[in-house]
Amino acid sequence: MRIAVCGGTGFIGQALCKRWQRDGHDVIIVTRSKPETPQHGQVSYLTWDDMKSHPERFEDLDALVNLAGSSLSQRWTQAGKQRILQSRQRTVSSVAELMDRLEHKPPVVIQASAMAIYGTSEFETFDEESPATVMDFPSEVVLQWEQAADRIPVDRLIKLRISVVLGGNGGALPKMLLPYKLGVGGKIGSGKQWLSWIHIDDIVDLIDYCIRHGDISGAVNAASPHAVTNEEFGRSVAKVYHRPHWLPLPAFMLQAILGEMSLILLKGQRILPAKALRHGFQFRYPEVTGALQQIKGS
Repeated sequence: MRIAVCGGTGFIGQALCKRWQRDGHDVIIVTRSKPETPQHGQVSYLTWDDMKSHPERFEDLDALVNLAGSSLSQRWTQAGKQRILQSRQRTVSSVAELMDRLEHKPPVVIQASAMAIYGTSEFETFDEESPATVMDFPSEVVLQWEQAADRIPVDRLIKLRISVVLGGNGGALPKMLLPYKLGVGGKIGSGKQWLSWIHIDDIVDLIDYCIRHGDISGAVNAASPHAVTNEEFGRSVAKVYHRPHWLPLPAFMLQAILGEMSLILLKGQRILPAKALRHGFQFRYPEVTGALQQIKGS
């Protein structure tokens, strides 16, 4: 296959491109700036400016995957919020513009989205049929993100609603492990808030699976079938890494440290990957303890 990955230098993008390179596919990584050694093997690098000025380089793709966008893990000042929202809308608009200009469009575009689209709840379970619920800044961002994605002119659009991705070389897990490595791990807030998560190998597999299965389209939840509460996650970390789980972090303290961004840790949602399961996708790491054990051993 010949695949373009926007945001291919990020945590998920690197794992995805490594997998496809290993499988012998031609991969175009779209990034802000090219590395000093721009090509190696079957991987080539183009910038966003290249995408605009030379759309012909993207003819005859088998798929385009857009993972680009400014991280939510920054201070949510007004300027920070604008930066987060504008970066997502800008990258989606660039993909939509590219599709408009291509004579031979890829049959599928996978656009990153996020589980925040559902809002938060300690009691409900959300699948792809659940309605979007705007109740805070993250859910507002994701709703606008998906509305922009709906304007991408392609026959098959997949909006990949990504949960917390667990892996050893980046993402959220190293930060989540830090208190435990320091011996001060414990529940955050009430500990009852849900954590929907997915192993890095499973999200790579899922993206590849969605490309290959033409009957999958629309929203797809990228989450393990077994979400856990914050308390359960902490106890699994303590078990796998042989560290204590004893010191709670009160909600008010986290709010004082992170401000509005504390919502990410204090609120959660229980996500079910109904569409992936219905189409026969099999998770390598459906349980969090097994996922953590694999990451620790790798």
